[in-house]
Amino acid sequence: MANRLQERFNKEIAPALIEKFNYKSPMQTPHVEKIVLNMGVGDATQNAKLMDEAVAEMAQISGQQPLITKAKKSIANFRLREGMSIGAKVTLRGERMYDFLDKLINVSLPRVRDFHGISPKSFDGRGNYTLGLKEQLIFPEIDYDQVNRVRGLDVVIVTTANTDEEGLELLKQLGMPFAK
Repeated sequence: MANRLQERFNKEIAPALIEKFNYKSPMQTPHVEKIVLNMGVGDATQNAKLMDEAVAEMAQISGQQPLITKAKKSIANFRLREGMSIGAKVTLRGERMYDFLDKLINVSLPRVRDFHGISPKSFDGRGNYTLGLKEQLIFPEIDYDQVNRVRGLDVVIVTTANTDEEGLELLKQLGMPFAK
């Protein structure tokens, strides 16, 4: 069972993109390849319990178990040693990815305070989009009363688009609320 965003992509968005960019083959149509969620937990160097909370919240948001990221280098000023746990990340693909994207666009982003749309300038030059969220509380799965510390997370939407223009058009068609 495909979700509604995936069906809309196949029925409406892909043909519209083919028409707009004059692709010769339907396989040239850009699509969302994966979504990577990343949460840095720098405070975990002093208190390991914070890491467990971050991992639990990340699992609730994404619907799958996060991978704990470790420090590659030791940095004395930050009291950081090589191999210490400093973050969590999740890579979503397939149906979970579309479910998350649908939830992000229609539920979570509208819950952001003073929301005027997201910046269309956060593309990397190859059609991938990065979005920084200041707090995890905008997701409906997170119970406000259970949260000890507000943490932000990065959402990287990796597309198969070749240019930023194609990536922007793809995300606009998917319903991403870009600022005017």
